Amino acid sequence: MAKTITEERLRWVIPIVKKEIRLADAAKICPYGQRSLERWVAAYRKRGEEGLAPRSTEPKHCKGETPIAIKERVIEIRKKTKKCALKIHWQLEKEGIILHERTVGKILKKEHLVRKYRVKKITYKYIRAERLPGELIEIDVKYVPGNIQDKQYFQYTAIDTASRWRYLAVFNEQSGWNTCRFLEDVMRRFPYPIQAVKTDNHASFTNRYTGTYKRLDMMPKGIHAVDRFCSERNIIHYLIDPGKPAQNGAVERSHREDQEKFYEVNHFRSVRDLQKKMQAWNTYYNDLEHCGLGGKTPNEFLAEYAKVNPPNVRT
Repeated sequence: MAKTITEERLRWVIPIVKKEIRLADAAKICPYGQRSLERWVAAYRKRGEEGLAPRSTEPKHCKGETPIAIKERVIEIRKKTKKCALKIHWQLEKEGIILHERTVGKILKKEHLVRKYRVKKITYKYIRAERLPGELIEIDVKYVPGNIQDKQYFQYTAIDTASRWRYLAVFNEQSGWNTCRFLEDVMRRFPYPIQAVKTDNHASFTNRYTGTYKRLDMMPKGIHAVDRFCSERNIIHYLIDPGKPAQNGAVERSHREDQEKFYEVNHFRSVRDLQKKMQAWNTYYNDLEHCGLGGKTPNEFLAEYAKVNPPNVRT
């Protein structure tokens, strides 16, 4: 039984070359066809066994081939920022280089710069709700990996679901008090009034699933600090279903970006160093093109929206 393509071809070619069987007779039982046998015999007579080795049919060069300098630029951007093909396409457009996103994807695939574990998934069609800036803010907390000066810190994240504008802050504990401080800071920095926030069911956001809340008569023992804060400012507080983090998808996706592109490539000497680097990283994130915004950055989206609805006009 042949183990390679070359051995399989030799198995059919050798009897024909040694005139043990006619090529026409071999073609009647060969599953590859007479034309393939003729080509293999000719290659064997010309270059021997080496001529039967399979060769790539990919063209060595093309008239419209992408210049090497542009390919190197694509590879450089990918290695430096880990952007996807579409985001690289948008960045090249801003640099004056027109290159289709599928061409970018082919370059990345040929250079083995795509994820090997990626598999084809079933895609669902969702009706996307168009929101206005400030209509819904997702808030969540991420553990800062490792300890800094023997202390554990927490990253509070708020992201506007309409513009993808984001704000980060560091606290030394998760609590309702810190959540209120963080939300107040977000309201001060975001140019539009916040109408609603969405969080998970952690004790720093709600007491709905804590022991003090569960009673036989199903009545709450007290109002959580975050609920009181939102009620006083006419902000709606939404809670996701238990065990459904995908319902807070925008902030969860941004946390993956933080882990892969910020925490895994930085080392922090102190909490002040963490805050300084986090501020620079968040500025970069707000100036990064987003697929959900059609290639715009969060700051560009808010700037365009402000031309129609200035921030000082509360609608």
